[in-house]
Parts: sequence; structure tokens; C-alpha cells
Amino acid sequence: MSLDTAVRFSEVLMAVAFLQQSAEHLTAPLNERWLHLPRIVLAILLIASGEPLIVESLLLLIGVAALYRFHGPYNGGSDRMSMLLLTCLLLSHLAPSRQWQEIAVGYLAVQLVMSYAISGWVKVRNPDWRNGRALQNIFAVSAYPVSESLRSLAKQPALMLGLSWTMLLFEILFPLALLNATGLHAALAIAALFHLVNGCVFGLNRFLWIWIAAYPCLLWFQQRLIAN
Repeated sequence: MSLDTAVRFSEVLMAVAFLQQSAEHLTAPLNERWLHLPRIVLAILLIASGEPLIVESLLLLIGVAALYRFHGPYNGGSDRMSMLLLTCLLLSHLAPSRQWQEIAVGYLAVQLVMSYAISGWVKVRNPDWRNGRALQNIFAVSAYPVSESLRSLAKQPALMLGLSWTMLLFEILFPLALLNATGLHAALAIAALFHLVNGCVFGLNRFLWIWIAAYPCLLWFQQRLIAN
């Protein structure tokens, strides 16, 4: 995959993620809609546009305005990834040379890898994650809209322990997927499935598309590493 192709794929997927995020605010008060209606228009233009520099610059201005309006990334990690992805893609168009384009996209790829690895490292240092209790609590007593049938899984400590360690090991070992193209494809498929399950079970739907949107850049980055 070429750098230009990876950037374009990521732009289209990012626009889809922005459409999903902004659609949630269409019934919000007017002082929220004025941010998200233009964002929807710009996301559609980004999918169809041959001028991503202008569109992404405007999207970044709206993103900064949203940070001011909500006093920071109100939706946590997905908002941070949205701004990171948008900024890196915009910088790839502003870059004065091919080398700086690669640096912008490479930085995005490294941050994506670290998002998984650091998440796993934080969990493995927590004894509640190591013994499965944290996952039990998420199913049993959290505010997430888990169905009653799924809440009953919290009563199976062996299952919670196994799922906890599966998640921990996958996240911590994720950087090793960069060593092999096939391994990276498999790791990204598993990661996408992980985000999909989180969206369906816990309502964390914003994480799905915005993380997937960065995958093409990571695939390019892995090819670039192997080529060297």
C-alpha cells in the first residue's frame, strides 16, 4: 500500500467516523448542533473532495471549538484519537517533503500501536485486572447498558479471568505484530472485532470507526519498516 493510498483510505474512514459521532448530536441543543451540522457537511465533502487540505483544516477548527465548548475531550479516548488522526492527516498534506509526510503518518501509526500497548500495560499493573475482578465489575455493577443475560457472566470468575488475560496479553503484545504483515492483518482484525464487541455490549460505539480509520496508515507503516 502506498503512502497516498493509506492516507486516502484513512481520510474516508475518518469521515465516516465523524458522521457517526456528529449524528448523535442532531437532536442536541442548538449550541451543540451548530458545531456538528457543519462537521457532517465537511465529512461528506472529505469523502468526495479532491481538496482535503481545506476540508481538514476546517474540521480541525471545529474540533478545537468542540474542545472549548465541552471543556476538553468529553468522550475521552475516541475524541483524542479523532484529533490525533485529523491532525496527522492534515500535517501529511502540509508537509514540505515526502520525508515529512512519512514522519506525520509514521507518528500516527506509532501512537496507534502505543494506544493498545499502554492500555495493556496499565491493566496488567492493576491487581483487579490480573485476577479478573475488574472485568467482573464491568459486567456486574457498571453503568454500561449490558443486558441482564450478559451481566450473569460476572458470576463466572474463571471466564472473567480468562477474558481478562486474553485482553491483557493481546494489548501488551500488539507491537510484535509489526514484525510480520500477516500477523499485523490478523492483529488488526482481532482489534476491530474487540472494538465491535465493546460497541455492541457496552455502547462504546465511537471507538470502532475512529480506531479502524487509522489502520491503513499502520499497514503502510509496517510495510515501510520491513522495506528498510
